[in-house]
Amino acid sequence: MAADAIISCHAVAKSYWRGTLEIPVLQGLDLEIPRGGYYALMGPSGSGKTTLLNLIAGIDRPTGGTLEVCGYELNDLDDDQLAGWRSQHVGFIFQNYNLVPVLNAFENVELPLLLTGLSRRERREKVLEALALVNLTDRMENYPRQLSGGQEQRVAIARAIVTDPDLLVADEPTGALDAKNAEEVMALLERLNAELGKTILMVTHDPKAAHHARIQIHLEKGVLDRTVEVNR
Repeated sequence: MAADAIISCHAVAKSYWRGTLEIPVLQGLDLEIPRGGYYALMGPSGSGKTTLLNLIAGIDRPTGGTLEVCGYELNDLDDDQLAGWRSQHVGFIFQNYNLVPVLNAFENVELPLLLTGLSRRERREKVLEALALVNLTDRMENYPRQLSGGQEQRVAIARAIVTDPDLLVADEPTGALDAKNAEEVMALLERLNAELGKTILMVTHDPKAAHHARIQIHLEKGVLDRTVEVNR
């Protein structure tokens, strides 16, 4: 693993089984992503991009190869250790926000901190800081049903960054948004990368969203097809 790499995949493979039928999704993939990088995973449906994202985020496990993320060989961790690793190192951003409807914005952002040993005052300070970063301090008492889609996604981003993770993974973060809100969310992610140095790995079908990344990785049938540097 290169000294500045935060993600290192070597011959990573992933198959699923349907009875006795093996369905290969990733086939011996090699990839290194440097700390502070902003990468977009692209490719047609079934190309393996979401599977790769889930492996790197520790949601799923490879069936072959080695995968080192944030200094840990993920195959060496048992399920409890992997859950602890995720809570410390990875922030998640989903297409449909995954906010808890009975909690207001403040409480949704605070959720990951309830698993830490922080005091109530320390948690409040971190939540307010995260909400300020996404420009939603004035909406912290609003519930998800009282927010627009763009605001819900910004709350979700605040929740993802409140623990100060090393890596942000985003699965189609603009998929449920109109063009204006999508552009605002992508500008926010770009700022988190440029100003806070957050490493971002994003799955997207949207060329406009992918253009905000620095590098585009194109997958085709479970293998790395090409890598494109974005000129902005």
